[in-house]
Amino acid sequence: MARRVVITGTGVIHALGKDIETFWNAIKEGKNGITKVTKFDCSNLETKVASEITDFDPTLYMDKKEAKRMDLFTQYAMAAASMAIEESELDISKEDPFRIGVLIGSGIGGIQTLEDQKVVLMEKGPSRVSPFFVPMMISNMASGQVAIKFGFQGFNECVTTACATANNAIGDAFHVVRNGLADVMITGGTEASMTQLAFAGFDSAKAMATDPNPETACRPFDRDRNGFVMGEGAGILVIEELEHALSRGADIIAEIVGYGCTCDAYHITAPHPEGIGGIKAMEFALKDAGIKPEDIDYINAHGTSTPLNDPSETRVIKKVFGDHAYKLSVSSTKSMTGHLLGAAGGIEAVITALALKDGFLPPTIHLDNPDEECDLDYVPNKGRKKDIRYALSNALGFGGHNAVIVLKKYE
Repeated sequence: MARRVVITGTGVIHALGKDIETFWNAIKEGKNGITKVTKFDCSNLETKVASEITDFDPTLYMDKKEAKRMDLFTQYAMAAASMAIEESELDISKEDPFRIGVLIGSGIGGIQTLEDQKVVLMEKGPSRVSPFFVPMMISNMASGQVAIKFGFQGFNECVTTACATANNAIGDAFHVVRNGLADVMITGGTEASMTQLAFAGFDSAKAMATDPNPETACRPFDRDRNGFVMGEGAGILVIEELEHALSRGADIIAEIVGYGCTCDAYHITAPHPEGIGGIKAMEFALKDAGIKPEDIDYINAHGTSTPLNDPSETRVIKKVFGDHAYKLSVSSTKSMTGHLLGAAGGIEAVITALALKDGFLPPTIHLDNPDEECDLDYVPNKGRKKDIRYALSNALGFGGHNAVIVLKKYE
């Protein structure tokens, strides 16, 4: 019999909250976490808004010397992981450190460090480039630093699959525990992409919203949407084998039961016109969970607010779920959080787990004029109570990556 895998801890760093209670209440209330960009001058760019974190203090989670040797994406991961581990009440002194692993992904890694050190190189020469440049920049350092801080010596990896990153990380970690390679995994995603270079790159690609009003810029499934809004932060889970969790009296938030992963093999940025990869990822996730499409009550959609994604994802949902697509509920919490790129699936997994636990459907805010091609129940503008037994969370990324996880209410 397959080992069951449950979530016992959650941690979030985001503009809407740097603790789970504040963040989850903001989501339930439909608060907008998007503001005008203040971290750098974007007057010569088309996009003027984002969901940026402006008051993060890393020394609440690590000493000042440690923080200086970490890029912001690693600091975010360290903070969120610390919260998740604290919530899980995991006592490391009573555990085998080789049975606890870390799998945290990042889509871009330490891009701020890269930008800063390029300036040093050009202005002061190669001898002044920091010896910490490479270990601060590389994406695997979030997994490495969390393991170092807490002494986790088991399975340790990093995933980088663009905006599918965190779902791939969680799905892979789920299989690691289910297959008996670890008893506990710290997993999720982290991203600190609010840098001038990264922002300019997405702006140049015409991928981001050009509406300068933070209150209307991100509007998934709305006919007036015109691009995604960038976000930053981290979403981390503590997941563990059920019997291990019960033996130590852990509070269980939700259960992970399925994972599907595919590639469109079509285009570097555009989804497959028939959504084949997304369809198969959902079908594989449902099969992995051992459930039928009709069992799903809620989908946390990828829902990026881009012209291509939203109708494409809607068609994929209809293809997989048939008539049941009109009976389940779908929402894009990116309408509130912005798109955290590699960390998106992390905070959305946290949201989906809490939605199952509390019996609450998070809203899609700013949905005032639904696109005719988007005709499902997207929980417009106001969340609502509903008992949810199974939920699915989608994440799709540049390169054609599709990653889908299935969560279940713990019973």
